[in-house]
Amino acid sequence: MKSVAPKNVAAYIAGLLGPVQTALRRVRGIIRKAVPAATEMLSSQIPAYELHGRPVLCFAAWKEHFSLYPSNARLVAAFKDELSRYELSKGTIRFPLSEPVPVKLIERIARFRAKEVVKTMAAKTAKKKR
Repeated sequence: MKSVAPKNVAAYIAGLLGPVQTALRRVRGIIRKAVPAATEMLSSQIPAYELHGRPVLCFAAWKEHFSLYPSNARLVAAFKDELSRYELSKGTIRFPLSEPVPVKLIERIARFRAKEVVKTMAAKTAKKKR
């Protein structure tokens, strides 16, 4: 039987079961609260948030964890101590479903990424004006 691709973030989360659904409902709320101006959408069939057409954060469900994307060297350095307990790989932070959702950390990461996007857009605008 072919699964149907979700049409929006709510449908993506509703299609999940148990702890991962609960965790991602929480993650969605955290991001929406931390970056209320972000546009919520699906990108590559996973929940994504954009500011000024630029990606801020995405998240996805997995069997044993959920992931946040994109991560970068600046983000990892800024949250070095808090992220040391989580599995990191290029562009990805993995949070185990066996642990509580780190609300404050995700909130701070979302705000950090939003500031990066705004800075990048401001720098591009300033460069174009020259």
